[in-house]
Amino acid sequence: MGAMFSLEHAQALDAADPLRHFRQRFMCDEPELIYLDGNSLGRLPLASIKLARDLVEQQWGARLIRSWNEGWFDLPIRIGGKLATLLGAHADEVAIADSTSVNLFKLAVAALRRQRGRTRILTDDLNFPSDLYVLQGAIEMLGGEHRLEIAPSADGVHGPVEALQARLDDDVALIVLSHTVFKSGYVYDMAALTAAAHAAGALVLWDLSHSVGSVPVALNASGADLAIGCTYKYVNGGPGAPAFLFVRRDLQAALHNPISGWMGQHDPFAFGLEYVAEPGMRHFLTGTPPVLSLALIEPGVDLLAEAGMAALRAKSVQQTEYFVALWEALLAPVGYTLKSPRQAAQRGSHISLGHVEGWRINQALIHDLKVLPDFRAPDNIRLGMAPLYTSFVDLYQAAIRLRRAVDEGIYARYSRQRTAVT
Repeated sequence: MGAMFSLEHAQALDAADPLRHFRQRFMCDEPELIYLDGNSLGRLPLASIKLARDLVEQQWGARLIRSWNEGWFDLPIRIGGKLATLLGAHADEVAIADSTSVNLFKLAVAALRRQRGRTRILTDDLNFPSDLYVLQGAIEMLGGEHRLEIAPSADGVHGPVEALQARLDDDVALIVLSHTVFKSGYVYDMAALTAAAHAAGALVLWDLSHSVGSVPVALNASGADLAIGCTYKYVNGGPGAPAFLFVRRDLQAALHNPISGWMGQHDPFAFGLEYVAEPGMRHFLTGTPPVLSLALIEPGVDLLAEAGMAALRAKSVQQTEYFVALWEALLAPVGYTLKSPRQAAQRGSHISLGHVEGWRINQALIHDLKVLPDFRAPDNIRLGMAPLYTSFVDLYQAAIRLRRAVDEGIYARYSRQRTAVT
């Protein structure tokens, strides 16, 4: 197979990796485990352990309610401002709040109300299904006056760019897309699609959940209107960590939060009975923030900022290219298909492989072969490369074990019945 497909080659790539030392700053207490699911749940930063102890013992335990005036109240805007640097946005355009779905609902409803007279919403069939559910609920709440149109991908891998552009007219209110799609990892050209939408008078709302922390995002340079995303994948904020939302500066006063609450109220502790929105991003907040989980986002943001998005993207591209080569040499001959783009510029930081026995192979990897990927129906095994801690040896060993799962028939031990969480 050649030197490229050897353990020694993978080790040499790790030795030359300028980001290799970041792995030591995460909890990795199973040395034999290959963790390739950072695109679903990132590893635990060691700094988060120390911060969690301080949050519980000192900020909550010792300082009690005084901590609201000692930093808690400002967390959504302060950490949002830090995250903005990873998104190519101004610090006053990003806030941490609620969940991705709630933020999508807020911004979609706000945008549709601003775009009165336009009735069509465009998306694609590669978008995360929950985003479509939220849009369907928003349409119902707004009286059923809007129509959601789902443009189909021709191959299930690449976004239907031409089909979306062909549907643009003066009745399109909003386009809602995942910047990096959750199954194939395809990455849209944000600037080009945003420009096409603006030419037709439409707004665009981007879901950045699979981009932030792994793919460079240039919200301001792309002229982006709105964005949302989670912080528990490549940002390593922890399970269920609060999400973020971005609203371009000139739209902040024009859009109104449909879930108004006291955290978005001007002078909330005056306890006035009429809602008066606080200017800027704060008026997109609603209720009391979950301080413990919100604060624990910051160590992951700091690690990404320290590494730098250019370096993170360079390693991500190198690792996905390396794994595509491993697939071609080792895995394609035993029935694995590539379900991610071949061109690195169109690919995020995960690779999807298909196999007729994908679910059972996934179970063999988890329970017998010490590899943690995830599975997305109907046959996608997703392998996430988190540049802060994934090594080239991890990828080499994962390819070898994927091959073993088939060659040795290990997958045959498992049922085709799926578990509740895949």
